[in-house]
Amino acid sequence: MNLSRIFLVLAATLAACAAAHSAIAHEGHGEHGRSMGGGAGKEAAEQNASAAFDARGVLWAVHGDSGRIAVSRSEDLGRSWRKPVRVTAAIEATDSGGDARPKIAVGAGGELYVTWTRPLARPYTGEIRFSRSVDGGASFSAPLVVHADRQQITHRFDSIAVNAKGQVFVAWIDKRDQERLGANAKTYRGAAVYWAVSDDRGASFRGDFKLADYSCECCRIALLPREDGGVYAFWRHVFEPNIRDHALGEITARGAAGKVVRATFDDWRVDACPHHGASLAQDAGGQLHAVWFTGAPGKSGVYYGRLREGAVDGQRRVGGQTAEHADLSAIGNKLAIAWKEFDGERSRLRAARSDDAGRTWRESELAATDSPSGQPFVLAHDGTFYVFWNRRDAPLSVVTLP
Repeated sequence: MNLSRIFLVLAATLAACAAAHSAIAHEGHGEHGRSMGGGAGKEAAEQNASAAFDARGVLWAVHGDSGRIAVSRSEDLGRSWRKPVRVTAAIEATDSGGDARPKIAVGAGGELYVTWTRPLARPYTGEIRFSRSVDGGASFSAPLVVHADRQQITHRFDSIAVNAKGQVFVAWIDKRDQERLGANAKTYRGAAVYWAVSDDRGASFRGDFKLADYSCECCRIALLPREDGGVYAFWRHVFEPNIRDHALGEITARGAAGKVVRATFDDWRVDACPHHGASLAQDAGGQLHAVWFTGAPGKSGVYYGRLREGAVDGQRRVGGQTAEHADLSAIGNKLAIAWKEFDGERSRLRAARSDDAGRTWRESELAATDSPSGQPFVLAHDGTFYVFWNRRDAPLSVVTLP
């Protein structure tokens, strides 16, 4: 399959995100590549939202609200939502296209943590913003910038996680190392992954710590807390010379990066960014499971696999040729994957479930729409999987996985 064919396939899948897509989003690759598809149009980008359960079973969702960031809550598994509370008092630009969206995480004490990317004046630049609520979502703190670096460069595609000790981790894609090279920047592949940590429930952050050079420029980073207090990071990497497979590493609260290893082996060679990040989960036995997208010739599509150093076990295709933006979650040895597929007219929300740690699967269709929709996310609470799918015709929709 040549590059033109890959582009056509991606364009078809991205149509699922927007019924009226007339502009390709342009992520910041500069000389290092070009966007392949580049996410949803404006209407679909507005549907990009995130959600998380707290320990009591209250569901929290972060989303756009008339140009502001807002958080809504539901006590009945998404059947009804209270009036949203605005995180940002004033209207501000927010990057919500492609793999960018506002994120939310919940602390053990019910703290709510929200991150998002604010674009800056120069093209493809941004800063990672953060706000918290320590009063049960009644109010949110004035936003702060997570990273110490204040250059007007790429700090984008933020991800957030909270470990068992209550420390808050925020990771992002960063181009300071490319910027530092100046005239020699063409020798630098992609961008880098950086992170910062808060020890005081988000009142302040320390960093910036670098995990790895040569990440892809615009695919979301999957973060997964470890039992030892560290956090797994799983991201699309640019292996030499231009292979856009995935890497797995660890970030720690002390600021030290763990070993970084290649985690997928599709050998996708392309000088472009697919705007298509991965998802990571861990079962009761400690096995890591992942879903990701590749455009490698002969196997373009979404895949699932069990990660081990140097290989992927049980790799299998997820959905059909237009499957996109899959997400993954685990409860014990049970796994659930959700994704979208476009059939030429409608976006269909589909899911797969495994009750034996990923060895066998059964698929089902959960919903469909012909209106703009965001990316789906699998949530787990009290032994049950739920799929959160924000769309214009059914805002903040939640579907229970059979």
